[in-house]
Amino acid sequence: MIFLSCSNDMYTYNTYHLAKAFFPEEDVQQNVSEEMEDVFRITFPDGSVFVVKKEDIPAEEDRSRKKYAVDVALYKACREYTGKELAWGILTGVRPTKIAMQKQEQGMDEESFVKWFGEDSLVSPGKAVLAWQIAGREKKILGRLDYRDGYSLYVGIPFCPSVCSYCSFSSGPIDLWKDHVEDYLGALMKELEWIGQRAGRQGKKLNTVYIGGGTPTTLSEEQLERLLSCIDRCFSREHLLEYTVEAGRPDSITEGKLKVLRAHGITRISINPQTMQQKTLDLIGRRHTAREIEESFYMARSLGFDNINMDLIAGLPGETAADMADTLEKISAMGPDSLTVHSLAIKRAAKMGQEKSTTGSIASLAGDPAAMARELSAMIEEAYGAARSMGLFPYYLYRQKNIAGNFENVGFAKVDKAGIYNILIMEEKQTIIAAGAGSSTKILLDEPIIVPGSRHGRKTTLVRVENVKNIRDYITRIDEMINRKGEWLWR
Repeated sequence: MIFLSCSNDMYTYNTYHLAKAFFPEEDVQQNVSEEMEDVFRITFPDGSVFVVKKEDIPAEEDRSRKKYAVDVALYKACREYTGKELAWGILTGVRPTKIAMQKQEQGMDEESFVKWFGEDSLVSPGKAVLAWQIAGREKKILGRLDYRDGYSLYVGIPFCPSVCSYCSFSSGPIDLWKDHVEDYLGALMKELEWIGQRAGRQGKKLNTVYIGGGTPTTLSEEQLERLLSCIDRCFSREHLLEYTVEAGRPDSITEGKLKVLRAHGITRISINPQTMQQKTLDLIGRRHTAREIEESFYMARSLGFDNINMDLIAGLPGETAADMADTLEKISAMGPDSLTVHSLAIKRAAKMGQEKSTTGSIASLAGDPAAMARELSAMIEEAYGAARSMGLFPYYLYRQKNIAGNFENVGFAKVDKAGIYNILIMEEKQTIIAAGAGSSTKILLDEPIIVPGSRHGRKTTLVRVENVKNIRDYITRIDEMINRKGEWLWR
């Protein structure tokens, strides 16, 4: 058990996630008390206590500097107690490359950045270089986009053949929702029509489309045809650089559905095995075989899809580094154009998270954190090596809360096959309009700044507009969802 005591709730988020990263096997308890004499206190499993006193943090009112001082002090105390380092240092945010890109835009060179990142955030040289290189590739790719008048479109299909035990997305099994799919599509197309009209009136340029979920190919051929025809009708493709559909689950893919996607000019699809180990597929609730993954992939290739992504997860229940190596051998034989390698992150909304069970999982090594870290590290190194062997280069990176081993998720791609939308969702450089249940719109407002006695400038503000997660609520409240966007979108 780890106990954290804070004098102010502004310290709770970072300190909790840092403590959890150092002690993944321990339950971390927190309390906040403004009456505390000290700023922060951690009680380690052996009962020893580390304290951050008021005189240990900056006296000025800058909250970020106060939080930073506590984070660094806690990191160093945990490092001394455990004898281990965290590759990402004190970073608890999900977008390390965003920091690297900001420094590149400010004119910093790689050597200076690696040194600064290590000194400021205690990030290892290897991860600092990775963040820098990916940020450079992202910057080059995003240079093709129009930030002010361009935008991207996300379309959410919240249905799957079955729900995987690690999944926390707001999606449901198609068998339970089949009587509501038509009503859902009706609401979704109403929202898409409104977005298309608004964008057209304002002269906005659509750069990328991403249809995700859930599993979009859970829809029937006829339903896919209607949805894609609606998008064709409502949006101009004059400035479109990428059109992605997550085919995802092989048990949802048919030749007819792939032909529908081809007919509507989809340029990129994902066929996501997560693993090629049949024992694991059965355990996590996937109702398809490893062989069906291969069949779906080669079917897509035969129909002309030349930009296919595949996702893998390191740390799935019961898997070892040897299993990952076998999976990668099979993936390499297929030769996808991009590969996304995730470290397992269990969230409360996922079945695994609700059960709080580690039986049969790599998490069962949590009693020996060093062994867990070694096994996960070996899996990830195998994946990174396989990606290099396939001629794939890292092009985007993000981290998640509760991610196994304090690692990261990295997307690899051939030089001309990087997923533009994936970069945009991480770097938040362009407005992304999202339609569908549980989707989140990110609107970038570019506004003038007028400072008396100073030159005029501009600032960018990010506004999030959320759609309700519940499918029935989305259907019945679609006008409300549209009105929410209307308050902010291109006013």
